[in-house]
Order: sequence, then C-alpha cells, then structure tokens
Amino acid sequence: MGSRLASSPVARLLGHRLFYTAAPDLTGQAVLYGSGVSRAWAPVFVTRFMSTSAAAQVQAGEPASEESARCSGEKKEDKDVFSYWGVGSQKVTKEDGTEWKWSCFRPWDTYSSDLSIDLAKHHVPVTWMDKLARWTVKSLRWPTDIFFQRRYGCRAMMLETVAAVPGMVGGLLLHLRSLRHFEHSGGWIRALLEEAENERMHLMTFMEVSQPRWYERALVMTVQGVFFNAYFLGYLFSPKFAHRVVGYLEEEAIHSYTEFLKEIDNGNIDNVPAPAIAIDYWRLLPDARLRDVVMVVRADEAHHRDVNHYASDIHVQGLKLKEQPAPVGYH
Repeated sequence: MGSRLASSPVARLLGHRLFYTAAPDLTGQAVLYGSGVSRAWAPVFVTRFMSTSAAAQVQAGEPASEESARCSGEKKEDKDVFSYWGVGSQKVTKEDGTEWKWSCFRPWDTYSSDLSIDLAKHHVPVTWMDKLARWTVKSLRWPTDIFFQRRYGCRAMMLETVAAVPGMVGGLLLHLRSLRHFEHSGGWIRALLEEAENERMHLMTFMEVSQPRWYERALVMTVQGVFFNAYFLGYLFSPKFAHRVVGYLEEEAIHSYTEFLKEIDNGNIDNVPAPAIAIDYWRLLPDARLRDVVMVVRADEAHHRDVNHYASDIHVQGLKLKEQPAPVGYH
C-alpha cells in the first residue's frame, strides 16, 4: 500500500513539495531525506528549499557561505547582498558627482545650521515645577564638572549620550499614545525623533575628536541607563516637567560649548581639522576646523532648547502637543 501511494503521480507531485527537505552541499547537489526521490528532481529541490541568497550563489557557482568560501580557498569579495525582495544598497552621490560614503545619514538629511539664533535666551523659573526642573539640571551638572573638569571634548561626548535620550523617549511615548487613542500627533513624534537623531550625530562627531577611555565608556553606560529610566517615568508622570528639564539641560549645553570655544580660542585645545562626518552633515567648508563644529553644535542645542521650552509651555497652557503644529526640521 505504502509503495503504491508513494508511486502515484499526486504523491510524487505533492509529497516532494511538502514532505521532503533538502540541504545543499558545497558542490551544489541536493542531499534529500525521504524515499522515492529521483536525481532528476534534485535541482528543483535545491532552489526550492534553500534561501534565496544561497540559491543564487549555488546557481552562479559561488560558495553558499563565508565558511564554504574559506573551505574552497577562495577570497571573499565585497558584494551587494542578493535579495529576492528587491531591497538593496542605494548608490548615492554628492552634488559634485563623488560617491557618498556615509550610510548613517544621506545628503537629504544634511543642513546648514542657523548660527544667528539667540544664545542668551533663558526661561526664568516661575512655578515650583520650573524651579524643580532647574534644580534637577544644576544638580546633574555638579558631578560632571568634577569628573571632566576642563576636558571639554570628553565632556561633550558624555553630554550627547544623555541629550539624545529625551527625544527618543518622548517620541516613543507619543507614538504609543497615538496608537492607543487613534489620533495624530501634530508632527511631534517626528520632531522629537529628529532631535534625538541630531543629538546622536553630535556624539558620532565628537567620537572622532576625543577617544573615550574605558572608565568613561563605563560611566556613559551607567548614566544612560539611569537617565533613560528616570526620564521615561518622568515623562509618563508629567510631560511638561520633562520638557522643561530638557530645556534647561540644553541651556547648560550652550554654556558648556561656549566654554569649549573659549578654550579653543585661548589655545588650550588644538583647533584640529573638522571630522569628515561633520563637514558633510552640516555642509561645512572643506577646510573647516574644530571651532566651526562646536559653533554649529551649540546652535543646534539652542534650537533644541527652544523646542522643549515651547513644548512645556503648551502643556502649561492646558493644551496637548497635538493641538499645536510641531517645529519639524527646526534645528
């Protein structure tokens, strides 16, 4: 009975498709597990049961993996990943036709920072909430001053690892709220995520300027873990308080970068050439220096200051963020 069923045309058609597995070897042949499978069906099963990238490699006569490439003694070359879904790396060029070398951001993400923004603006604490937010930021700055002293490169790195958290947390919570309440966010999700990405690019830039030591990296991990959870809970409890804290945090960042500039101007910190990533991201001149980078970063912090104080003011006036259009693209 079993042999007659296995030899029937329907069983041969469906059985081979549903009940057998295939595993390719390095020669491109199929090792089939089951009974009654002819060698004529082997190429079909190879392409049927292999992944699309592996199948393409076998059909092209290439090794199916890096391990097989090492076994065969062939040199693995950098090639685009084959994708059945049509997703692949995009070739992007600059305006001058040269190849764009950054995958973490694209030319349409770059911009020229507005250096004319008022750096001296300050939100005077009025309510007890404002005073608490101000005191919180001041208390966070005290241990930072002791630890980093006048090492402003590492100080900036530490600052950016913290400053990139609030936008991500706020954007995440607004995103979840939008899903729960079936409502638009007024663009605030995107605005806050833009802020988080911008702060992260600050970090990627200063990583090129100052190489952190192992204990500074450990401190970053500790501070980020504590700050993320504290800010997450704070935003759940009171968004207006959370945004006010970030507004004051950005005011302190402006002060820190101003001191950074003074150290460069006094010759205490070398005005080294600007990192290539900073030149492309802020559209700086090819001969830009570290001072130019600090200038645009400080301007970014001033814009983040305005956005977060503005967001807090919206809540103070009894409104929701979604009721006021978000300043998307306001760096």
